[in-house]
Amino acid sequence: MKSTLTSLLFTVLLFFNNLQADALMVNNSVQASSIIQFYIEEDGIHVELEIGMDSLNAFKNLLPNEIYTYYGFGEEPFAQRQKHFFTNELAILTKDGKPLEGKIVGIGPSKRTLRDKINGTALPIQDKAPDIIRVRLKYSFNKSELPTQLKLLTPPAKNIGFVMYHKGVAVNDFRFLVSGHTLFLDWKDPWYSAYKSRTLQRQYNAAMSGFIYIEPFEVRKEIIVRPKDIQRWIDLGLKDKKIISVARQEEIKNKIATFLSKHHPLSIDGKPVQGILDSVNFLERTLNSSRVIDPAIPLDINSAIVGVIFIYPQKGLPQNVVMKWDLWDDRITQVPTSAVDEAGPLKSILDPDWDELKWENFLTNPTMPTLLEVVKPAAQWKVILFYIFPVSVLFTILFLLWLALNFKKKKTLIFPALFSLFFLVLSVTAMQLGSSKIPANDNAKAIVANLLHNVYRAFDYREESEIYDVLARSVGEELLTDIYLSTRRSLVIKKQGGAQSKVKDISLEELTIKASDEDNSFIAEATWTVNGSVGHWGHIHQRSNRYEAEFVIGSVDNVWKIKTMKVYNEERIK
Repeated sequence: MKSTLTSLLFTVLLFFNNLQADALMVNNSVQASSIIQFYIEEDGIHVELEIGMDSLNAFKNLLPNEIYTYYGFGEEPFAQRQKHFFTNELAILTKDGKPLEGKIVGIGPSKRTLRDKINGTALPIQDKAPDIIRVRLKYSFNKSELPTQLKLLTPPAKNIGFVMYHKGVAVNDFRFLVSGHTLFLDWKDPWYSAYKSRTLQRQYNAAMSGFIYIEPFEVRKEIIVRPKDIQRWIDLGLKDKKIISVARQEEIKNKIATFLSKHHPLSIDGKPVQGILDSVNFLERTLNSSRVIDPAIPLDINSAIVGVIFIYPQKGLPQNVVMKWDLWDDRITQVPTSAVDEAGPLKSILDPDWDELKWENFLTNPTMPTLLEVVKPAAQWKVILFYIFPVSVLFTILFLLWLALNFKKKKTLIFPALFSLFFLVLSVTAMQLGSSKIPANDNAKAIVANLLHNVYRAFDYREESEIYDVLARSVGEELLTDIYLSTRRSLVIKKQGGAQSKVKDISLEELTIKASDEDNSFIAEATWTVNGSVGHWGHIHQRSNRYEAEFVIGSVDNVWKIKTMKVYNEERIK
């Protein structure tokens, strides 16, 4: 069967070796038997078609005569079958019901593009992709007038996936192709091209959207906008531009951030508050992720979007937060928004008559950052006892000499004997207590686990001074800055514009305790896992890291603290 399929594909390639295809972008799709990608441009509609062998019958009229006859489809002439295909099978009708003229641009054997099952993007590894027939088609427009609406007629097959692009903007997320849907085209701004049917509208079809995140010690406001829409309020220098160059992106980001800082006012617990600009970035959004575009690349003016984040530090968890949306025009008539707390997102759609996103604290038992008690080092009297050991030995020797000198005098020896025995026992005990610098296993595990917990919990606070103050309870002064920077770096999700992951739990997996050369200290070799998440751009991003490190933990002002740290391994596991 494999050799037959290979021969078939090779024959197809030879039959159409005189046809040349236009260079098309590699774009989104998902795994279906056959995939169709439509690209609507001013010179017509370019189509890239992947035909799987199990849906060959639906596209049989594109096959050369030899292959058509070989599979028992009949003996109709190719020219007749091709005309029937473009007018009745995969036909694209204009507003007056006339089909666009279509032609085959290229056809030949190829490999299926393996795609992400959720968002349809091509996977980085394309090993073991199945064989397919790849076809390129073109439907031509009347050059004197661009169509304002189109209707698709499709082959009688169910297992066909498709995606439609208008001047580079995806009109729909991946869907199964269904015949008869009408597409309305906006040639001035393809972002607003859309199907009449809601089932074919893409998820991220809003030109603007807003989110507020409510956490202990911080409220965060995130606004997503298109520069092309903001251009209607302020001049970004983008009029008649098709591309936003890398050289201009920083300037445009700054202008947008300054403009938005004066809009969408926020009030917390009934009081207006002024936010602090945290970040502004160009974004790429898919069905299952949103990420900062880094490094910067030239961006299409129609699809470019910017995300701006403002933060509002708080003393605790607020009781209510209100964001008022104040940018409306004939294009911006509805804005999807969401208020997110630890219970999850509360979504809503704002419009000019309902322009406030409101959050009320209905959490019955909100999670607040807490620090754990760390067992204290050995009591001070034990240390004192250790230091009096030499004195104890000296007194013991003197009393033994005194006993020897007075033995012949036959004086009572009970009191001096008991006194000498007491000092001997005291000396041995002091030596044992003073020489043991390693806490018991259970105590050591609790000390290390609780210190790690307190270090990460410090980053629940948002003010740098507060973070340092909390860290100082568990970290020695000399290590304070280093552990602040390294821990913050490990929590930051770079692809989300520097968003900080919120730690959910810390699991101490392995621990080995050793003696230290330093007084009242011990060495801990630890392996632990940190699980966290961050809500960002309407998504929840999960993060898990595993660490291996060596600590020297010592007593500072009668409190256990991490004095030195060496990280041997840091591994992203999720």
